[in-house]
Amino acid sequence: MGTTPTPSGRPSRRQVLACAAGLAAAGAVTGYAWHRLGSGVSGGDFSNPGGDFSVPTGGFRFEHHAAPARTVVRAADGRVLATFTDGARTALLAGPTRTWSEPRTTGAEVRSGAWVRLMGGPWTRGKERTAWFREWFPKALADRSPDALAVAFQYGDGADDRHTRSGLRYAGKAHFGPLVPGQSPTSFHYRDEKSDFYDYLGTPWTFPDGTRRHPEKERYGDVDCSGFMRLVWGYRLGYPMHATNSPGIGLPRRAYAIASRAPGVLLIPNTGRPPADISLLLPGDLVFFAIDIGRPHGIDHCGIYLGPDTNGHPRFYSSRSRANGPTMGDLAGRATLDGHGFYAQGLRMARRL
Repeated sequence: MGTTPTPSGRPSRRQVLACAAGLAAAGAVTGYAWHRLGSGVSGGDFSNPGGDFSVPTGGFRFEHHAAPARTVVRAADGRVLATFTDGARTALLAGPTRTWSEPRTTGAEVRSGAWVRLMGGPWTRGKERTAWFREWFPKALADRSPDALAVAFQYGDGADDRHTRSGLRYAGKAHFGPLVPGQSPTSFHYRDEKSDFYDYLGTPWTFPDGTRRHPEKERYGDVDCSGFMRLVWGYRLGYPMHATNSPGIGLPRRAYAIASRAPGVLLIPNTGRPPADISLLLPGDLVFFAIDIGRPHGIDHCGIYLGPDTNGHPRFYSSRSRANGPTMGDLAGRATLDGHGFYAQGLRMARRL
């Protein structure tokens, strides 16, 4: 995978912005991960397929809820069409049901009518009365370009390589990191962390504060768990990022810093134990784990919540060392948030960007 020549320089800011807009609208995912686009959702459950999804042209009803503060949009027939959370930029929209799968590592699938879009700014109560919303919302409901979930799966099993016009590979099967000498293949440290989105891309990156980071050649095509979040939300979807783990604008570098310092809404705080209730989670939420056996109380892993799988278990997607890249599968621990599995017992926090 490292044989593709890496670009010699960083794109201009204009090129980056144009690329981000173009990448978000790139063609549909093919191959292993997302293999069906089917019927829509019914009622208020994004995870259960219903009849064919049709985009209403009006008659929207808006409900305001608390804990967290959010606006739920319903069609005139009562269907839930969207959820907007105060302080978060992610919009959960209803649409045709898609099926996410990874047969190499799990027999479970996630069938969901949830589409996760990133708005230009955080939601506030009453925004539904603005001219912007009245124009944007019907278009967003009808939009079938890749959303956050589809973009994430462009780096999983069977994902085809995608290139910009200048030849930069911006998507395709990602790996986790280089092998760590002396580590057993059964170790969670078999592959090294420290691979950020610019390592996957193989191009230098200058952050808004002027900090410039250079990729390591041996990490080309690699991205660790937090780097994967930055690749999807930051590079592909345009969410702000910075180079450190200190407070700043947008997504910091490491999982623990994203959990505690990223913008958005903290849904589940860290009590040092698995949360008793995860019912607040919606597809697209970030979930955080303490899974390092040597440091069981520190946040050291993160992923994207997908929703309930076909067995009824809440499943997530993340880049993992043992799986050597992004996965929704059960290699070296079930990728579910309930029960007594490795990741379920390591779950500590959740955040909605």
